[in-house]
Amino acid sequence: MATMLDYIHEEEPTLLRILDNFSETTDAKLANSKNILVLATGSSYNACLAAKVALEQLGDVSITIEEPYHFQHYGKLSSAIDTVIAVSQSGKSASTSYALEALEHSELYTIALTSNLDSSLAQKADRTIDLNIGVETVGFVTKGYAATVLQLMLLGLAIGQAKGLPKEKVQQTIKELRKLIKRIPSIIEASEAFFAKHEAIFKLSERFIGIGYGANWGTVKEFETKFTETVREPSQGFELEAYMHGPYLEADSQHVLFFVETADENAQRAEMLRKYMEPAVGQTFIITAGRSDEENVLGLEIEGEKFFSSLVMVIPFQLFACRTAAAKGIDLSQRIFDDFDEVLKSKL
Repeated sequence: MATMLDYIHEEEPTLLRILDNFSETTDAKLANSKNILVLATGSSYNACLAAKVALEQLGDVSITIEEPYHFQHYGKLSSAIDTVIAVSQSGKSASTSYALEALEHSELYTIALTSNLDSSLAQKADRTIDLNIGVETVGFVTKGYAATVLQLMLLGLAIGQAKGLPKEKVQQTIKELRKLIKRIPSIIEASEAFFAKHEAIFKLSERFIGIGYGANWGTVKEFETKFTETVREPSQGFELEAYMHGPYLEADSQHVLFFVETADENAQRAEMLRKYMEPAVGQTFIITAGRSDEENVLGLEIEGEKFFSSLVMVIPFQLFACRTAAAKGIDLSQRIFDDFDEVLKSKL
């Protein structure tokens, strides 16, 4: 039986295969994409948030991400929207499928991103992009999350191509993504060592907070999802500035704060916040794209565009979730709430 850890180790070959399958053939329909509505929930939503900056930069588009149930029942479709992307790894998300179905008779260009090409979601869209990961049997998705981030980045590249992005830029982007993906085994190894060093803190802590900015807002939201699903202790991910507007007031000695940092204009502000909060909480850790030998800093040593970093900066949190659950005595192979989807009709 495959485990969460197995799928984490499969991320590098899976992402390299996706990258190898990227076609430089131009899709003329994508050239008309300017304002895109993305419908997704759960880890798919987090992946869209992590890929948003890259997708916008590469495709020269504006992205709006909506929870599909809320959008269908309470939202209003902007007249500026020309393209809709519906994302569901399994293709079974009822809310995503129904929201896309509600747009079926519009003139919008619709794209489904899923690993289930036979799903109703795939059948409702004008175009379907295969996540190309097969079936991830563990409910706490890891490989599928990373694949979604990469496929969305590549979709941004494809939109850029359709709009005349120079071939050299396309090839440079592919090269940079490949270099990033090949860092994954080293990131896993460094994350394992970091966890082993701080295992007692992970095991005993009762409140976990992730703080990120830019593309890594999506990373800390996925941290929130993974820790909630597996560690089953109160866990939240905040955008840097949002944390400063109220959430900091609950800080106490039971809190562990993770700061996800890349080298941009927000790094100094994040460091100021960390130093301010350090005396008020049990522990602060930094996950940085750079290099570090400091005790409480995990340096991933990755280079390139900062908005690509979210593709791999989630991996430490995936591993921490798996290891922390085990340290707390939680057996992730034992299913809980097994009838939830059937009773609540959340999956088709």
